[in-house]
Amino acid sequence: MLILFLQIALILVTCRLFGYLGRRAGQAQAICDMVAGLALGPSLLGVLAPGVQDWLFPQQITVLAGGVATQANHPSLSVLYALGQLGVVLYMFTVGLGFDTALFRSRVRSVGVVSSAGIVVPLLLGAVAALFLRQQPGFFNATIGRWNAALFLGASMSVTAFPMLARILDEKGLLSTRLGTLAIAAASIGDVVAWCLLAVVLASLNTAPSLLILAIAGGAVHVLVMVWLGRPAFAIFAGWTERDDAVTPGTLSVVLMVLIASAAFTDFIGIHPVFGAFMAGAVMPHGRFAAEVRKHLESITTTLLLPLFFVYSGLNTRIALLNTPTLWGWTAGIILLAVAGKGLACAVAARLTGESWRDAAAIGSLMNARGLVELIMLNAGLQAGIIQPTLFTILVLMAVTTTVMASPLFEHFHARHLRRATLRAVTVHR
Repeated sequence: MLILFLQIALILVTCRLFGYLGRRAGQAQAICDMVAGLALGPSLLGVLAPGVQDWLFPQQITVLAGGVATQANHPSLSVLYALGQLGVVLYMFTVGLGFDTALFRSRVRSVGVVSSAGIVVPLLLGAVAALFLRQQPGFFNATIGRWNAALFLGASMSVTAFPMLARILDEKGLLSTRLGTLAIAAASIGDVVAWCLLAVVLASLNTAPSLLILAIAGGAVHVLVMVWLGRPAFAIFAGWTERDDAVTPGTLSVVLMVLIASAAFTDFIGIHPVFGAFMAGAVMPHGRFAAEVRKHLESITTTLLLPLFFVYSGLNTRIALLNTPTLWGWTAGIILLAVAGKGLACAVAARLTGESWRDAAAIGSLMNARGLVELIMLNAGLQAGIIQPTLFTILVLMAVTTTVMASPLFEHFHARHLRRATLRAVTVHR
């Protein structure tokens, strides 16, 4: 417990420090938390003070079992991982609470076009890149077939940082706007497809097509049940809030039970629990009930639990593996393909649906961010034996680079223009 408390204290201090510096550079706190995770891992702290890094974040512990010493994962990191997962689930639930379904219904065509472009183009580019990478040593495991390699890398290139995108929009006050709804909806659809592609790869490795069927059919059933049965049933929460003149601890407990059940179900069927959490929030009543629940959950989630989620993945990234110009060349190439396949493709698609070039570019910059959803997928590929640590590190750097780009580009294309328009309107009014 001493190690765990020290880890949490150091994580909070580091995230606040990086947040202070990052805000001066136009970065959202979520991105600063992600970079802080890399700094606390073997890529920076492990280089500057390896002894300190090993002591603060021990990967393993020696356990005596029957008089024999064995190595096991250190319990503090297991708890850190669990707390981080809880944080991202709670956060995506609050994002769902602020999701305007009426705006979504009015923009179905735009959402479909943007999400399709953000899936198909990076999927094809990633698949082509995988065919070349598979011929190089140290990227894919030798037993992985070319189609599995192509699908995995394509899915990795097409994913969007769903929690990161939501937090950037939330910090900018744009979560429930027309642009924010389009970005959130397109990102959510794209990520579900990407997870289904990953399920295809994992099913083929395990010779279990039932995993794919479970993911697709289970996801469809879950959405239908939550929309057609859950939405009218959950209206009772708004009634309880008006009756008690507040969201009481009893009401909040029932809401949290619904949230956890929804997240657990999507995790069970092979889709990440963040989508179950988001879906649970999206079908909850809006108005006073949603505002009070968000007020109850947001502070502890964004200041304590989410930083743990961001930092944990940084502890597993080793930039020192990229030790040749060739590897750095592959890294630069992957980043360029990622930006062209996701950011540029989504921007063009948004423009074709009638958005202004300024808003289209803003949407493309947000959709281009990969963030921690990408890292979750990469960890799944690494643990399943699809990719090797070198390719894992390259793709992590791609995720970090595209995510760091998102906030300043969005600020340039949209937020700064919005502030100028507001200032002009105030001047004219005066």
